[in-house]
Amino acid sequence: MKGIVLALALMTMALAAAAASGETAIPRFAEETAPSGLAHSFTGEWTFMVGGGAAVFDCNGDLRPEVLLAGGTAPAQLFRNDSAPGGALAFAALPDSGLAIDQVSGAWPLDIDGDGITDLALLRVGPDRLMRGLGDCRFEEASADWGFDGLDLWSTAFAATWEKGQSWPTLAVGSYIDRRQEAFPWGSCTPNHLYRPAPGGGYGAALPLSPGFCALSILFTDWNRSGRPSLRVSNDREYYKGGQEQLWHFPADGPPRLYTPEEGWAKLRIWGMGIAQSDVTGDGYPDYFLTSMADNKLQVLKDPASGKPQYADQAFKRGVTAHRPFTGGDPRPSTAWHAEFTDVNLDGRVDLYVVKGNVWQMPDFAEKDPNNLLIQNEDGSFTEAAETAGVLSFAEGRGGAAVDLNADGLPDLIAVNRNAPTQVWRNLGGPGMGHFLALRLSQPQGNRDAVGAIVEIRAPGLPVQTREITVGGGHGGGHLAPLHVGLGTAETAEIRITWPGTAGPGPWQSLAADRVWLLAEQAKPVPIAP
Repeated sequence: MKGIVLALALMTMALAAAAASGETAIPRFAEETAPSGLAHSFTGEWTFMVGGGAAVFDCNGDLRPEVLLAGGTAPAQLFRNDSAPGGALAFAALPDSGLAIDQVSGAWPLDIDGDGITDLALLRVGPDRLMRGLGDCRFEEASADWGFDGLDLWSTAFAATWEKGQSWPTLAVGSYIDRRQEAFPWGSCTPNHLYRPAPGGGYGAALPLSPGFCALSILFTDWNRSGRPSLRVSNDREYYKGGQEQLWHFPADGPPRLYTPEEGWAKLRIWGMGIAQSDVTGDGYPDYFLTSMADNKLQVLKDPASGKPQYADQAFKRGVTAHRPFTGGDPRPSTAWHAEFTDVNLDGRVDLYVVKGNVWQMPDFAEKDPNNLLIQNEDGSFTEAAETAGVLSFAEGRGGAAVDLNADGLPDLIAVNRNAPTQVWRNLGGPGMGHFLALRLSQPQGNRDAVGAIVEIRAPGLPVQTREITVGGGHGGGHLAPLHVGLGTAETAEIRITWPGTAGPGPWQSLAADRVWLLAEQAKPVPIAP
């Protein structure tokens, strides 16, 4: 705890100096892969050219999240987080967690049965599995108990939401090509599937979401702030015929259906790999960064008042095309996978972390393809900072995460690499780092982590920040951790929450900065750290 206090004091001094200069702060990172003990690789050939991610969540209640890494042909591995608060990163492998399962392509944490203990959805090349959390970082398979048929597909994408009146989540699983057609897989995309809760809990038969166009990322998102999320699907045009990106309605009184051109949905075809969501523009509506091969998009809602899902691409305008390597001398196009918005310098403006890597010796695309760390400037543009910040990597990346791993308020970075060790970088901060809030939302039953909640944060000198609690998106994994928000120079901020299923936002509440707050529905905020 002393380390956290000292770090915050130094941060405040540096913040004052940087504020006077008006420069965008670029934090320093230290790679701590080897000394941290986070030793694991995502391995495999053809059926593991995609996937490979990290699930980051706290399974022992010490407010430092554990890390589960997909293994492909190797067993998945859970690592306990032993990092000292504010200190070097340290992890210990937990071989007896119950998660040493092979053929895992991705993993997402969520509390499926509503018992207050985080569970896991494991996507595999083969039958998917739902793993029940037993507490103290131990898990057991619960697929049969919960009526979940994991099918026998090449699963590549996952998302979850709680539909109105349900105490169990609706699960969406995206799948890739029919791996049995190895000689000619093009055009053999398999349907995605939806699992809706059965009466009394658990799940009934999987509902095909057809057509499927080889999904690599899916996300339940309240794109129009209607209170009812839709399902966004990002598809890999390398393997489909006649397909496109997709947005599904989830009406309360009928089956899912696709948005149509008449409703404003415009055809978009990319090599869709990952989805990252945040309100970049400050208009209160989510924007989407879609990773691809040389064609990354930043989609911004054109006219919220129209009620139509019509988007403009602002990737070029804001400097986040990231279509070629920014260093290394390879002029060929980039291949981007996991993407995540986070505020690495805590200035109140979200930044963008993108993990990259050649698919598999594709000669038309860069082999030396470094990850991006794009820092947002005050004017809304982004500046590439990966090399300056110390996170330059030419490994063949896939999944990743941007999460505070050592409880110092600074987001750290993970990159899961294919056929190479996973990498981890500790955020050391530096001149100009701001204050932060970390918000853990809680509901009494069912949707305990308030998935689907809309959180607004306002602080002096900054636009209102709007965040949505989601499970899904990214590539190969996601995290269930306190919502992390930068505040710049502000030492306090006000927040208000639109809880899932409610008609509108609750009251504004003032919170002191540089703390982790527990925000339970219909209860006063409680600081839980430091």
